[in-house]
Amino acid sequence: MRKAPLDATSSPLAEGGTASGVKQPTRDNAVRASRGFMFGLGAYGLWGAFPLYWPLLEPAGAIEILAHRILWSCLTIGAVLLLFRRLPQFLALLRDHRARALLTLAAATISANWFMYIWAVNNERVVEASLGYFINPLVTVLMGIVVLGERLRRMQWVAMSIAVVAVLVLAFDYGRPPWIAMVLACTFGTYGLSKKVADVEAVESLAFEMVLVAPFAAAYLAWLGATGAGNFTAHGSGHTLLLMTTGIVTAIPLLCFGAAAVRVSMVTMGLLQYVTPVLQFLLGVLWFHEDMPVGRWIGFMLIWVALTVFTVEASRHRRRQLRLAATASAL
Repeated sequence: MRKAPLDATSSPLAEGGTASGVKQPTRDNAVRASRGFMFGLGAYGLWGAFPLYWPLLEPAGAIEILAHRILWSCLTIGAVLLLFRRLPQFLALLRDHRARALLTLAAATISANWFMYIWAVNNERVVEASLGYFINPLVTVLMGIVVLGERLRRMQWVAMSIAVVAVLVLAFDYGRPPWIAMVLACTFGTYGLSKKVADVEAVESLAFEMVLVAPFAAAYLAWLGATGAGNFTAHGSGHTLLLMTTGIVTAIPLLCFGAAAVRVSMVTMGLLQYVTPVLQFLLGVLWFHEDMPVGRWIGFMLIWVALTVFTVEASRHRRRQLRLAATASAL
């Protein structure tokens, strides 16, 4: 099983690198990295475009859309298991009590994250939702400190301090804490942490998560259908097909992400992750015309400064680690 590092600084193997940190600049590695970059860009680009997709599913409410997303994702990932012959690995996972417990937590948190994001987009909170994914890397690092006992370096403390000031500024501007952003960041951070500790391959872990929550989704949709409150067949075949596409729309960027993760460095993936909130932010401001008063701009700019400090420091730290590894190997 492949264990994904919590941050972009912890993997010495990158884009054709070796355990000693020495790169092997072959043409095959370059092609592989190029394809990986495109897969990553596709994954984060699709996630960034989601604000254009969820409103198409209205008048279905956020809970109904979530239920459809879970149910159709379960069917889609089941087909992937069969297509790629991963069913034995999935059955082996069912015998791992520790992994099952951690992935149960993952299933709960990703369901909450999906619900909050769908609700935010369909209630004209796209900009605040994008803030959640801007601050997610910082929340992930904070969880590493609290849960895993990791220690921050000096410039990481600086980045975290700037982020705290930014949240206070945004709370003053909104007249409340930016709770949508904070829920999105915390649920996704918890999801990532539980997946990291579980250390299970992406396809099998997602399949387990969806199998776990699919019965609840199916029961809710059945209840809506029985009471006549559902929207699955109430607005024509086009709307029905759109609801059915939620599984494919969920699976495609995840598969692209998985393809990218094994082809490019964690640094590249760490930088690509900002594509999603940038696109969401631009859609919120330019497409949905959400309000951006001066205080909100200041808060977002502070977040961007914090992320710049965090990313530059992580990149420099990783280069130092690679140089030390190369020196140690030479000795």
